[in-house]
Amino acid sequence: MDTSPEPCCRFDAPLPSYCSQASYAPPWPYRPGLTPCPSSLRPHCLARERLRLWTLSHNHTIMGASWAEKTKEAYGAGLLTYHVFCDTHNILEHQQAPIRANTLLTFLSSCTGSYSGSALVNFTAGLRAWHLLHGLPWQINLEELRAILEGVSHLAPTSSKRPLHEPFRIDMLELMHSLLDPESPKDAAIFACLTVVFYCVGCLGEFTVQSIKHFDPKKHITRTHVSHHHDLNGLPVTKFCIPWTKASPTGEDTQCALLEGVTNPIGALERHFRMNPASPDAHLFTWKHPTSGLRPLSRSEVIKCITSLTAMHNLPNLKGHSLRIRGTLHYLLHGTPFDVVKTIGRWAGDSFTIYL
Repeated sequence: MDTSPEPCCRFDAPLPSYCSQASYAPPWPYRPGLTPCPSSLRPHCLARERLRLWTLSHNHTIMGASWAEKTKEAYGAGLLTYHVFCDTHNILEHQQAPIRANTLLTFLSSCTGSYSGSALVNFTAGLRAWHLLHGLPWQINLEELRAILEGVSHLAPTSSKRPLHEPFRIDMLELMHSLLDPESPKDAAIFACLTVVFYCVGCLGEFTVQSIKHFDPKKHITRTHVSHHHDLNGLPVTKFCIPWTKASPTGEDTQCALLEGVTNPIGALERHFRMNPASPDAHLFTWKHPTSGLRPLSRSEVIKCITSLTAMHNLPNLKGHSLRIRGTLHYLLHGTPFDVVKTIGRWAGDSFTIYL
């Protein structure tokens, strides 16, 4: 029996919203000196929406969905800067795209000294994405572009270059444990998050939410994404299935093991579960707010806690990425081979070696 769908059902199925996160607030006003001329082609919108809404002809929903929200925001910032540059230099609409090599060179050169090299790389990637999204040819020679970007990176102001992150050592985790309130549901969630991210060599953003309003179980890790297994040596390990990452929209797995001491991630996680009971589809580090009930753990909540404790005890200015850095070093210092550490941390390249 033929169970295939009717012909009318094969095509034009409704697509999900272009942005996985709805816009809950109007865009901020443009900054002084970075305001483009009014144009129906470039409506005032959120930065992450510029790739889609700043059109040349038609919107391309499917292609636009291939970029992460944060990536689109970074690309949107470059797109804004480019169009302000075009307005300032009287470059007409039809000359702005497809962009010519000399126009791109002039644009990047004019930004040199004001922006970091990585910012200009993102600006260029955003312009290329904008061309691809709207079906325009990208006629920039790759070797020439690479030489240009290397040049502007060398000329970037020192102030634009961020210092290396301080690593989050185990003794700092132990200090955090002693300073956090053992009776606080939020502190239990935060400490469990810190230890899991550290020993999984994970990214803090993969285990938290950007905003408590934007929790999405299809993208964010929930309690159902935790499972218990045994490794090849028969030792127990806990696996975390992250449903979506910037590097892998289909998700990635990571794991950590039972350890001794107060930084034991499995013990911290179990304690968090006891203090913050929630449904299986709740965010992994959902905690009980004293007035508003259960809420997912946001990245900003964790960073605020870290910043407060480090300032109070004159510790280095630690960031969320510090956990990933030191987690990597932790395994290397315990004799774990480089290739295994890369696999544990899901590093695509060797960028972590700058911290060795």
